[in-house]
Amino acid sequence: MEPPLVVGIDGSADALRAVDWAADEATLRGCPLRLLYASIWAPYEGPAFPVHGLRQRSPVSTDRTIAATAEERARLRAPDVVVTAEVSDEDPVYALVDASERAAAIVVGSRGHGLSGNLLGSVSLTVAARAHCPVIVQREGARAVGDDRWVVLGLGEPGSMPAAAVEFAFTEAALRGCGVEVVHAWTRPHRERVTARGGRGGESRLSHEEREKQWLDEALSRPTAAHPDLPVRRSVVESRARPALLQATSQADLLVVGAQRRRNVLGRQLGLVNHAMLHYAPCTVAVVPPEGSDG
Repeated sequence: MEPPLVVGIDGSADALRAVDWAADEATLRGCPLRLLYASIWAPYEGPAFPVHGLRQRSPVSTDRTIAATAEERARLRAPDVVVTAEVSDEDPVYALVDASERAAAIVVGSRGHGLSGNLLGSVSLTVAARAHCPVIVQREGARAVGDDRWVVLGLGEPGSMPAAAVEFAFTEAALRGCGVEVVHAWTRPHRERVTARGGRGGESRLSHEEREKQWLDEALSRPTAAHPDLPVRRSVVESRARPALLQATSQADLLVVGAQRRRNVLGRQLGLVNHAMLHYAPCTVAVVPPEGSDG
């Protein structure tokens, strides 16, 4: 059996939107759908303090109700998909990262239930930084799978080619029957930018731009050969990555970026651009780890 899509649920509206997105995606892929509720979220549900005369719900009952409701919603939306739901007593980050070892992808909402909507948001960011498989964050306001738009692939510096992210983007576009727009933002060294502001440096800019375009053509040679019928647009722009990607994704179905994982005293970090996209992109965002990632 194909590995499942795993959806982190918590009863929030964002989590239910993630269920809808994942159900549509599972239909496209022909894979199972597994809904996972981590019970550590239960203390944040319902009233923050006991209310006199109001009967408090059992955490176990709440957990099972949320899982069952999400399961029914997924079955109605994707009747041909095998859907299962379960409750875990693990920390949500641990539960989802553990599930990522056996998943095709993890799907989560961008915000969650409780703590002013930031609980699942922090879980989403942490899981995206640690998961063994792609993590798809369903942004609020993003359109459903199947809209006639493009998959945007963000590529960074030459020499750091995220092969897994490239393959993921092309596969997703093929599933949707749409094209891929590859966005590669680059900047010149500071000294050359200063020279350019003085009215010089035009040749330097063109030289850099040609090198960037050549690198991009070489980087895309394998996926374009594997998907010869897929429309591909190349966008090589002298810009910081964040504004270039935000502009490109204004009408996108999905943004795909490679996970940029660095260790420091605070643990795994996503990278500034990926972190910004997860917060501000107007579409669904997929963060794809490198092949063989240890999480």
